[in-house]
Amino acid sequence: MAARPDPVGTRAAPINGTCQSRVKPFGYQCEEHTVTTKDGYILSLQRIPGRSSGQSAAVKIPVLLQHGLLMDGVTWLMNSPDESLGYILADGGYDVWIANSRGTVYSRGHTTLSSNDPVRDDCVDSIRSLAGHPALIDVYVYIYLYMYLCLHLLQAYWDWSWDELASNDLSAVGQYVYAQSGQQRMHYVGHSLGTLIAFAALSQRQQLGMMRSAALLSPIAYLDKVSSPLARAAADIFLGEALYWLGVDEFDPTGEAVHKLVTDVCSEPGINCYNLMSAFTGDNCCLDNSSVQVFLAHEPQASATKNMVHLAQMIRRGTIAKYDYGDAADNTEHYGQATPPPYDVSAIPNDFPLFLSYGGRDTLSDTDDVKHLVQALESHDKDKLTVQYLEDYAHADFVMAGNAKARVYVPLMAFFKLQDN
Repeated sequence: MAARPDPVGTRAAPINGTCQSRVKPFGYQCEEHTVTTKDGYILSLQRIPGRSSGQSAAVKIPVLLQHGLLMDGVTWLMNSPDESLGYILADGGYDVWIANSRGTVYSRGHTTLSSNDPVRDDCVDSIRSLAGHPALIDVYVYIYLYMYLCLHLLQAYWDWSWDELASNDLSAVGQYVYAQSGQQRMHYVGHSLGTLIAFAALSQRQQLGMMRSAALLSPIAYLDKVSSPLARAAADIFLGEALYWLGVDEFDPTGEAVHKLVTDVCSEPGINCYNLMSAFTGDNCCLDNSSVQVFLAHEPQASATKNMVHLAQMIRRGTIAKYDYGDAADNTEHYGQATPPPYDVSAIPNDFPLFLSYGGRDTLSDTDDVKHLVQALESHDKDKLTVQYLEDYAHADFVMAGNAKARVYVPLMAFFKLQDN
């Protein structure tokens, strides 16, 4: 698998970022933006106002695109302009904004914390210099404290799950897009984990004043029926927890620690990882070689190991709830109660427009789990809930399939038009 670009901080995004690599070469305008969350994460955003400079983006309705797990904003740009949703929406007259979650290659900045292993190298160099300093009487005390501080800063950066993506990242990005677009309410499109973020926020009545609608592709909410052999095995053998216990705070699919544990999972009886994407997402029907090559050049992205643990908790328990710290005292410290508070998707306002699209071959957004979700939304106004089922689609098809424009994006945009007035 090809390596991701080297993370060089958010300052590099305007030079080496997504606009330069995937948008401007196709003749589209593109702007690089950054936004800082309330907990200090500096996130990269791309804005595609359109092809020409003739029309001001301020008069266009904004659409915010949110990628899924182990992906970044390139999710929406992996095919040609005639096939990728980011370009299609721009051609359709929308002001397109592409989010990149914390921990992805151009969203690794923070106001005080450090995200990557070179911090540990700096710490080691500083510790060595301290150890050789003859003037320090309690040198080993200094070494211990300095090492503790270094490791704490690294661990603190990755101390989050999708709870924070919903409460902090989406909030900051949504407010920024709302302000930049002249306080126009936006449409939201999420894929995979990007749908769970929306369900969590909307169920708590967040972002409602800034959103017109939400289109949720391969929706993730209930996960206890997940049929992905790789995801199920990883959850059942506590893969995320094993990494956490080993002190691996960053879940980097290209890193040695994750690679070793995935290899162990793939050696389990009944697990066939010959085609790793299919083992994880299901048998995608309609990917072509060009989109797969773009995927390999940019993905997969890193996430927090804590985030993977949180998703594994959902798979094992069949609940939608905040992260479980595994101890009544710790949960009480964070939530004021011994168990994690649940998210109630039925609390999403019944008149909020929702578009759900799911596939029969998707082993992450399993059909039984989606049916459970739709049942939880049974009180939703019938004219405000659109549910699309594509029998031959799997998880990646919704963002990479060559025929997704005709099968998913045209109906999605027709849904948007109904909410544009």
